[in-house]
Amino acid sequence: MNRRTALTLLLTSLGGLFLKPAKALALGGPQPPLDEIAPDFNLPTNTGDGDISLSDYRGQWVVLYFYPKDFTPGCTLEARRFQQDIDKYNRRNTQIIGVSVDDVQSHAEFCDSEGLKFPLLADTTGEVSKTYGSWLGYSSLRHTYLIDPQGVLREIFLGVRPAIHSKEVLARLDELQTSQG
Repeated sequence: MNRRTALTLLLTSLGGLFLKPAKALALGGPQPPLDEIAPDFNLPTNTGDGDISLSDYRGQWVVLYFYPKDFTPGCTLEARRFQQDIDKYNRRNTQIIGVSVDDVQSHAEFCDSEGLKFPLLADTTGEVSKTYGSWLGYSSLRHTYLIDPQGVLREIFLGVRPAIHSKEVLARLDELQTSQG
């Protein structure tokens, strides 16, 4: 195979990373179904206060976002944007929860370094990431799940762009909250 053919194949295969969420389901595995109860989990948090379950947040919206690694440029930017908008999420009765394979100590250091006021959960085995179709074999993919107060999965964001993602989530959250009255 010549270089041009190899480059064409590579660019064609990478194109799937930039498709709309409904069409980008192959990378990471099957996604949990929309409009059904989101898979529950128990994971340790950066605060060291025990495990957090998704069901702990019934009664409020949840932005459950998976990301590859603490302290990397894209993950830091994404976390900073969520933190920058945290008052907007609070006004919408919404909890932000981040998940990666990093351990509790790494999450604690990352939160301290970046001033994050939302929990980061340690999915060190990748089991929760696998359940959500956000697993790349060694780390979580950059996927976000919007879950309503009854625990129902309402939106999936794949192929997330960290610089604008929080704004996208807020806009979709507004649409969903308006439609649900």
